[in-house]
Amino acid sequence: MSAVEAPPVTSGAILRFLRVTLHVGFAVLLGVGTIRLLLAPAEQHGRYWFLALAVLLALTYLVGTVAEKRFSTGSLQRNPRRFAIAWLALITLLWAILMIGSVEFSWLVFPLFFLHLHLLPRYAGLATTVLMTVGVIAAQWISAGSSLPQLPVIVGPFFGAAFAVATSKAYQLLYADGEYQRLAADELRRTRAELAATQHEAGVLAERARLAREIHDTLAQGFSSIILVSRAARRSLASGDLESTEESLTMVEATASENLAEARNFVRGLSAPALAEASLVESLSRLCSKTQREAAARGGHLKCSFRLDGEPIELPQPYQVTLLRAAQASLANVWSHAKAGSAVVSLAFQGSEVTLDVYDDGRGFEPERLTDTVVQRADGSGFGLRSLRERVMAQGGTLTVESAPGDGTVVAVRLPLETDVSEIQGDKHE
Repeated sequence: MSAVEAPPVTSGAILRFLRVTLHVGFAVLLGVGTIRLLLAPAEQHGRYWFLALAVLLALTYLVGTVAEKRFSTGSLQRNPRRFAIAWLALITLLWAILMIGSVEFSWLVFPLFFLHLHLLPRYAGLATTVLMTVGVIAAQWISAGSSLPQLPVIVGPFFGAAFAVATSKAYQLLYADGEYQRLAADELRRTRAELAATQHEAGVLAERARLAREIHDTLAQGFSSIILVSRAARRSLASGDLESTEESLTMVEATASENLAEARNFVRGLSAPALAEASLVESLSRLCSKTQREAAARGGHLKCSFRLDGEPIELPQPYQVTLLRAAQASLANVWSHAKAGSAVVSLAFQGSEVTLDVYDDGRGFEPERLTDTVVQRADGSGFGLRSLRERVMAQGGTLTVESAPGDGTVVAVRLPLETDVSEIQGDKHE
């Protein structure tokens, strides 16, 4: 059975223990003096007046300590520290009067030492400690009735005062350390709260960026395709070509169904529906066929083909989604902007990386203007390459775009593999 570790002792716990000890010591010494006063001969002059003063001293001390405790716990709003000097002066005056009535009250000087050294400025506390020590020595000397004060009468109060000064210094150091720890704890809590808020905000922004990428690469492209195919269907219907109209409407229905499936997967936080039904290779091949049919349904002529290099291996799901979305976004740019006659999607497993290249023979553009394409325009477009680059970089890959006016465009995605593909293929042939 393992031993249970005790919680660490903090400076705050030590300070609370010392305060409780001080209050208990004051109460015990006051009680002892009061009892000795009660046991004194009944004919002692002013006996009941001194008893009343002892009760008043106890109540005054209690009021001050309770007020300080309530303020430290937050149940008292006004800080009683402003009355500390007046409170200390009152209990010191009551103690001095009581010491005149009975020397037994002189021992109350030890807890008073700590109060003076703690509440008063340094030199004022030392001065009052010296004065109270002299007063106790004088009271003990007068009570003893000797011509000269005995050594214990001097040594006892002197060492008591010296011990009080040393202990008070240690208390002040502990108090300063406790305040430092409290401030540090407050700062830590504040920093943690700010960090939690920052992490929450970063999470919200990351989720917004993820949804923006998914919507752009799926729903936005699907809706754009639906609009273009619908326009083609309207033209076919106006010209009386019912067969083309039916093909266009079929394409609209299929694209809308795919968009609905994508939207439902966004809600569930799942991967692309196409990857749930087929492998990455099959999904890319189907995407090429679908792109070609959509181009034909819009009245265009785009030949889209898929090519596989190397023996495919099972890729992590994030890799598969990234490569599929890259192909979707690139082909969407081909039929939207390139005015190409052919496009080739190439997936290659080579060495320590998997690559996806999308080539078209369209009109191309100047690579220097690529920075303009990654800035989102007012109509919500212009998000494609930026979205694709963020998606690829999130998987530790690279995205390059090569193009020139009139020479077509190549979008190349490179994703690193933890295991060399050639090693896997070699194992399969053995």
